[in-house]
Amino acid sequence: MQSISPETIFRGNDAWGKALPLIANLTKNPLILGRSIHTNDIKNKIIRDLKNRELNVNSANLQFDCCYEDISKVEDIILNNNHDAVIAAGGGKVLDSGKYIAEITNIPCITVPLSASTCAGWTALSNIYTKKGEFIKDVALRSCPKVLVFDHKFIQTAPSRTLASGIADALAKWYESSITSSNIDDGLVQQAIQISRVLRDQLLINGGKAFKDEVKNNSSWRNTIEACGLTAGLVGGIGGEKCRTAAAHAIHNAITQIITPNKFLHGEIVGVGLLLQLRLEEMKNNNKLADQSIKQLLVLMKELDLPTTISELGINVFENQNLDKIADFSCRDKSEIHYLPFEISKRDIIEVILNFEQQKIKL
Repeated sequence: MQSISPETIFRGNDAWGKALPLIANLTKNPLILGRSIHTNDIKNKIIRDLKNRELNVNSANLQFDCCYEDISKVEDIILNNNHDAVIAAGGGKVLDSGKYIAEITNIPCITVPLSASTCAGWTALSNIYTKKGEFIKDVALRSCPKVLVFDHKFIQTAPSRTLASGIADALAKWYESSITSSNIDDGLVQQAIQISRVLRDQLLINGGKAFKDEVKNNSSWRNTIEACGLTAGLVGGIGGEKCRTAAAHAIHNAITQIITPNKFLHGEIVGVGLLLQLRLEEMKNNNKLADQSIKQLLVLMKELDLPTTISELGINVFENQNLDKIADFSCRDKSEIHYLPFEISKRDIIEVILNFEQQKIKL
């Protein structure tokens, strides 16, 4: 079975208002799930609008990331109050938590992304972390959310940093799926890869303009947020498990094992992993275009104020055996890095990281 997309999608400047009648028919006793105090105004609006529809509304906030401790706490709230739907409003961790909780309690999930930082509002997947933010595993869900509300006015309120992170994460769709799945004889997978190529091209053209757009309503901005929040999810939906993640996400998962004082967003870490993956392709697979791709990405990433090395993520790879820790986790048995069409060893990871850290690539 393959869950391709949410059952219903609302998008645009008044997506939330247009979604309200359907949501009111779907649930009478919803739980609003959030996390950040910075999104309280929007969550309060959501609660007011639902109460105006005479719904019995309760709310809960995650204390940490999408972790079992928070999931268990919210599950108890739902069961004790007989909630009949979860409305997850926030970033990727909130959306992933809402989807997972809805699945284990067997109630519908409505996702309301409040930034374009990931495609988590779309997908039938939840990434599970520890309380400290260390990646544990991803969990395939039975279905995508029941309803996705992608309201542009909500997303306009998000910091520009979240959009930059979303662009890096969405770009990885092409660079990872094209190398892991290009030889698969499955029409849908090949179509998904081609969508991811168009997605990449649009982000390379529009990403910088969208990031700098102060009005946040021109075509570059609209197309970019929907590329990150919607199209990136569609690629995974159509391609399914065969449109694999690869080294960029594997290295992201490894980097999260090292706790730093400053917290970095998912896509910010994936972007660093993407540069390292391309260098691995050059070193191990004789990819002559990899260096050109790195240079092209570096131009955009610097324009988006994205980190480009592990040291820029606040990690000194020469301390506390950090280099070995990243290499170990990247190459563990079930790591996505093994979807690459060539063998990768711990030594390769160490070498490619040292290559980046020591050269401090400059344009």
